[in-house]
Amino acid sequence: MKTLIFLFGLLFSSTIGLAQNGSLLKTNRVILPDSLQNRIKNDSLLKSYQERTELYNIRYLSDGLIIRGYLAKPKEKGTYPVIVYNRGGNRDFGELTDFRASVLLNKLASWGYVVLASNYRGSTNSEGREEFGGADVNDILNLIPLAEKLEEADTERMGIYGHSRGGMMTYLTLTKTCKFKAAVIGAGLANAYRNIEMRPEMEEYVFSQLVPKYKDKKDESLRARSAVYFSEKLCKTTPLMLLHGTADWRVSPLDALQMADSLYAKKHPFRLHLYEGTDHGLNEFRQEVNEDIKEFFEKYVKNNQPWPSLEPHGR
Repeated sequence: MKTLIFLFGLLFSSTIGLAQNGSLLKTNRVILPDSLQNRIKNDSLLKSYQERTELYNIRYLSDGLIIRGYLAKPKEKGTYPVIVYNRGGNRDFGELTDFRASVLLNKLASWGYVVLASNYRGSTNSEGREEFGGADVNDILNLIPLAEKLEEADTERMGIYGHSRGGMMTYLTLTKTCKFKAAVIGAGLANAYRNIEMRPEMEEYVFSQLVPKYKDKKDESLRARSAVYFSEKLCKTTPLMLLHGTADWRVSPLDALQMADSLYAKKHPFRLHLYEGTDHGLNEFRQEVNEDIKEFFEKYVKNNQPWPSLEPHGR
């Protein structure tokens, strides 16, 4: 019996080894427990998301690692554009759970999108080591070939959306691909130097613990994770929408302003929304934020409209 189990293990390992990045290894429909279902049923908006969508746990391959993530899609059969959502936080803080995914991802899916999200390597139940903006960016990039294998996904129309650390991950992703028709950055980390100056605990508990060789390569590591220093490398055909609250204590709104200044100088298409007096999660303006995101993706992803000319014009 032990020999049989051993041989099965070898066969499974060989199969994983031959699989390609983005291979979908496992899919399970998410069924929330009654206690969480009751929370959703008591919220008419959340209930409407659930009624129109389906949510799945997924396992997929990225650099030979098995990564945990989610897939959300409309219940109605059809072909839909794609949104890749990039979570914030680090390790298990901020990671997507079944309930958080059922709120965040089902909302996007209810707008008529196939939605994919990664919990990144090193998080709960994902293999590998988290690097907070290093090789873990590949866990996002490898969702692209995964999407291309989904029958219901129109990968000629793809958008990307990241919040907080997910904003940093989105900037990094856009230096490596022009696959996305539009990108939304919510309260995005764009200047790591400012972040650790404003919040020293970020250096002690996040950067120094997660970034490889941080002690020896501090300056190089911080610049590599600060989009204000590499905005010229972002895909020129991907317009950005920057969203930030002016009462955000986790990531300074100056990151969005500095990023906007850099993008404007390079004639990179962007929009900037500053929501007065709201927090890191943009909670006081939640309805307005949702409307802004929905309209932006609908225009440039779903309807594939071109960005207007950035050259000075008019009367």
